[in-house]
Amino acid sequence: MNTRESDFWNERSGPRIAPEHFGDIVATAADLAIILSESGTVVSVTTNPLNSALGQIGHWEGRRITEFLAPDSTRKVMAQLEAVLKDDRARPDSIEVNHLDGAAWDFPVRYTLHKTGRDGRVLMLGRDLRPVAELQQRLVRAQLALEKDYEAQRVYETRYRVLLEAARDALVLVDVVSGRMLDLNSGAATLLGGQTASMNGGAFTQEFEGRRRAEFIDELCKIAQADGRTGLTVELRRQAGQQVTIHPTLFRNAGERVLLCRIETPAANTSLPIADPMTRLLSLLYRGAAEGIVFVDAQNRVTQANDAFLSMMDVDAVAELRGTAFEDLLSRGGIDLKVITDPAQVGAYATRLITRYGSQLAVEVSGVPLGETGGHGIILREVGRTAALREDGAAEGPNEPAGGSNARALVGSAPLRDIVASMTDVIEKQCIEAAVELTENNRVAAAEMLGLSRQSLYVKLRKYGLLERGDPEV
Repeated sequence: MNTRESDFWNERSGPRIAPEHFGDIVATAADLAIILSESGTVVSVTTNPLNSALGQIGHWEGRRITEFLAPDSTRKVMAQLEAVLKDDRARPDSIEVNHLDGAAWDFPVRYTLHKTGRDGRVLMLGRDLRPVAELQQRLVRAQLALEKDYEAQRVYETRYRVLLEAARDALVLVDVVSGRMLDLNSGAATLLGGQTASMNGGAFTQEFEGRRRAEFIDELCKIAQADGRTGLTVELRRQAGQQVTIHPTLFRNAGERVLLCRIETPAANTSLPIADPMTRLLSLLYRGAAEGIVFVDAQNRVTQANDAFLSMMDVDAVAELRGTAFEDLLSRGGIDLKVITDPAQVGAYATRLITRYGSQLAVEVSGVPLGETGGHGIILREVGRTAALREDGAAEGPNEPAGGSNARALVGSAPLRDIVASMTDVIEKQCIEAAVELTENNRVAAAEMLGLSRQSLYVKLRKYGLLERGDPEV
């Protein structure tokens, strides 16, 4: 239907709208309808019955419209009213107005002004903008939330990239379904013989000789689900004859199954490049020594260990010990560690090593500080290998009443009870002397090491004449 004024009210097009119905139509079509006089006085006001949020505003009638407008809206309404009254053909654009009516009203309305043709009165048809404002606020909040999520994602992405590249191991993320590499660090790309950018998205199986995708991925998943300690040994395709071991870890990411594959080369190939003959000799000594060799960092946590130490601990790979506090592997914990890492400590220190399954192994330990790193290199030797030699070659001190080598000579010369008592005193005195020496005459630490109270230790020190003149006795 043509909505031009000349056609809309033309009798030939249809009957005119009856006056008694026109008010209802206007009230329903707009949220708010106001009749203004030329001076801006409210003649009548009608609200949409379907919009209960507007409330009762009949008290506006007979008062100027400017009394219910925000200061910034007064000028717009009066200017628009003047423009409509001056030109019958003018159709001004809509204006947005903020109403104020005490505590009852405080929200925006969009108006269009129309001449009524009677006594210079103007009809203001308004649309409540609160739903639009609420929608805009929701959009703004959603936008802010998205920006916050994007920022958090960028932070985690940066951390992820730094950790991936800083890792010493060669790491590859593989999608279980497609078998393609989702990501890998530069160490993995170098080991596999390619470039990171070109290998991303490629088939992981194609990097190895004689492997089918489905069987290869299934085998990695089974290893990851079993214990994760064993690995799968394969041969690299781009480096003929080079074998590596893959240690997979299976996890879910957004519902997708992903394998984190850590790739290791044999021990002979993972060592640092040989810079000189001495470095080569030390490397061979480290790998082939019968003594256990352990490296700990400044926090005394295990970072590396040779095969001999792994055998002592009954473990398969150093990864099971990496990051473990070394004091947790010693029978007397921090007391042993303090003695081992003390720069003044000379010679080997006897203690017991706690193995993976809780058994204890008698060892002699010595520590060497590693300069500016703050860490230590620790060497451990099983006491059982040298005990026999020490028993044969040990000599008793000249002042000892009876020793292990003289026990045979005492048989028959004294009752067994006296022989045992004398031997016990010798051993007890030697243990107390060793504890005092190892703790640098710290009586509290020595008592703790021997499992005695401080008072009991002083009693035994007096008994064996080990208290120096002037030493406190309590």
